[in-house]
Parts: sequence; C-alpha cells; structure tokens
Amino acid sequence: MPSAIVVGGGIAGLVMARDLVLGGFEVTLLEASDHLGGKIARHTVAGLVLDAGAESFATRHDTVAHLARQLGLGSDIARPNPQGAWLQTAEGRAYPLPRTGILGIPGTPLAADVIEVVGFWAALRGQLDELMLGFVGSKERSLGRLVRRRMGRRVLEQLVAPVTLGIHSRHPDELDVDVVAPGLRAAMLDTGSLAHAVRELRDAAPAGTAVSGIVGGMFELVEALARDLERFGVTVRLKSPVTAVEASFVTLLDGQLLEADQVVLAAPLANPLATTGQPDPTPAIVLATLVVDAPELDGAPRGTGVLVARGSSDAPFRAKALTHATAKWDWLAERATPHRHVLRLSYDGAAAARVSDAQLRGQALHDAGELLGIALVEVSVVAFARVEWSAPSSRPEPIDGVTLIGEGVAGTGLAAVIAQVRVASGGLLEEVEA
Repeated sequence: MPSAIVVGGGIAGLVMARDLVLGGFEVTLLEASDHLGGKIARHTVAGLVLDAGAESFATRHDTVAHLARQLGLGSDIARPNPQGAWLQTAEGRAYPLPRTGILGIPGTPLAADVIEVVGFWAALRGQLDELMLGFVGSKERSLGRLVRRRMGRRVLEQLVAPVTLGIHSRHPDELDVDVVAPGLRAAMLDTGSLAHAVRELRDAAPAGTAVSGIVGGMFELVEALARDLERFGVTVRLKSPVTAVEASFVTLLDGQLLEADQVVLAAPLANPLATTGQPDPTPAIVLATLVVDAPELDGAPRGTGVLVARGSSDAPFRAKALTHATAKWDWLAERATPHRHVLRLSYDGAAAARVSDAQLRGQALHDAGELLGIALVEVSVVAFARVEWSAPSSRPEPIDGVTLIGEGVAGTGLAAVIAQVRVASGGLLEEVEA
C-alpha cells in the first residue's frame, strides 16, 4: 500500500487525505494546532452554534455541493434568503446591491440600480465598455485592473471592491480574475465586452443564488470529513507542527523525521525558531458577532446584510461588511428565539486588533445600527464574540517532489480550494495506477 503524509488539517488537507485514503493510500495527516478545519470553525454565542469563519460557499461548478453530497450532507445544503444584500456608499447612503452583476461587476452599467449607487456619469463611463474592442484588457490577470480599464475607477471602487472585500477579504487589485471569476476573460473576448460577458456567465449559471450554505453551519463539512478520516483509518496527529518538507520526508518541530511515498503540503510550515512567548501576528480580519434582541430587525431592513464601500470616515475604524445571519439563513432564524438576531461584522485586522473587546463591542453595536438604519442600544445585546483570522496564505515556492495545495495555490474561497485539491489528488492517484 502506498503511503502519504498530508501537512495541514484545514479543508484542503482534509479533502486530500480523504481522497487519498479512498484511493488506496495509507495516510497520515499532521496538524499544527489542536483542532481540524482551519478557517472553517465553530463557536457558541448566546447558546447558538455559529460559524466562526466561512459561512457560505460559491455554487459555481457544483464543487462544494458535490463534496457535501459525498459526505452525506446533500439534503442540508441551504440557499440564502433571496432578498440579497445592500451596499453602503462612501457617502453613507444605502441601496440594494445591483442584481445583474458578478462580484459587483454590472451586466448593465446604465441600469437604474447601478446609477443609484455610482451616479449617472460613472455609470456612463461603465457603459463605454460596450464601445471597446473585446481584447482591450483581456490580458489583465488582476480583477481590479480589468474592471478599472473597462468600466472605470468609480465602478471598481463603489461596486466591485465592497463585494470582493466582503467575500474574499481582498481588494480586486489583489485577486486573480481567472480564480474568482473563471471564464470571464474568455467570455469577454467572445462577446466583445465585459458587460456582455457578465450577462452571459449569469445566464449560463444554474438557477438560484451564487452562494449556498450548510444547515447548522459550514463547520459541518469539517466534522463530516473528520468522521470519514477516522472511519477510513487515516492517522490524524494534532499539535504536530512541521518545519520542513521534501520528497518523501517531513521534519516535525521536535526534530522527528517521518517518511512516506508522497508528501502533500496544505499549510504554511512552522517557524523552527518560534517560541511560545512570541506575539501573534497582526490578524487580517477581525469578526465581531453580536446577538441582539431587537424586534425592529424582524423585517430585515437591509436584506441579508450590507457591504461597505471604502471612503472617508472620522471613526478610527469601521466595519467593512455586515451579515444579518438570521435574515440570511432560515434555519438559523428557526433556532433563535423570537426577535433574536445574529449580526456578524468584519473589520480590518490592523485597526481592530489594537482595541479591547469592550471597545470592539461598542463599535460593532454602533456600526450595526448605522448600517441597518436602526438605533440599536446596549441593553439589546445578549452576547458578543470576537474572532481573529490571519491573512490568506501567500503562494508557496515549489518544492521538488512535494504536492502543494490550499489557498496559497488555488486562491481564496472554498470552491477554488476544493477544485484544486481534487485535481491534485487525481494526479497522485493516476501516478499510483500507472
């Protein structure tokens, strides 16, 4: 039986370990922390078990839903409330997010809901995309540069950036268009404009929303994967940081050397010089969860949440996005008591990491009221929780004989990560069969 060592117990490492053990490998999975799942995690706030990290997944190509069905969770796939989200402009006004777009890129730049957000002249600039030749900007790999060149700066900053910052925690300039919007550049060349490409991709997409979730929380995926690994005989070792990998060998922090036929790296390596007394690196994202008793939110005044355009603000920091979770997910609303609502706000880690929990709680309550258009008071807060997440992994350097997987290779988002893992695991299984 061939053997494999998978380094990293996030979603990428878990899926890879499952694929390999089902393909006949003897698999050992090494995880540096004391738990599996990485950024797909759970926490309990006011008696409600909630996602502490990712709370939905992109439905494109059926990648995540297919995994959920393999894990026996097919009947638990949940669609969000079709009301959709709102967008707050840099000037502080709130509007429903235009519906004919992909990642905020408008399929009809002169549509009334687009003009309402960016203004007539910016929408007219976006419409100029229709007059350009299809190859203009087609070689741009950056989503930001592509949209800026085709539709202008204001469409980029007022529509696209709030969406990508809310979904991927990155500005469009930092995102690879082929990863976050596969097929968009090819469709632009084929149809002759970016707007036409957006409409074509939307028309070709399966009916329904672009995202889905799992009843109970996305962490159900991790727990189902962990059960499968135990059932199929994968050796899982927690608190086992790895400092070096090479073809057929891994070195643990304690100096132990492990050998296998295949080595898969699904997480950054541990720093061999690190000490427990070192401060944690500044987080990229800080999530503040508020559970409030507020009957005035029963009508979901801002749909499923609010995305915030960057702009001037006197506050030292403010929320980048708000998810009204009990309005977004029917299953969660059913588990909460009447008039109880779960609000999740995301903040830039560099600013929010410097403040205390009490300060963050106060800021989150203020921001939630401002974004939802409702005056929320301290007495309405039932519970508060804070979670910090590191920045997405940077692309690792190639290592001879080692298979690299994870968000550093695939880009952010469950759909991208799982799709890349499935290609990599298929390649390793083919090698064994050959």
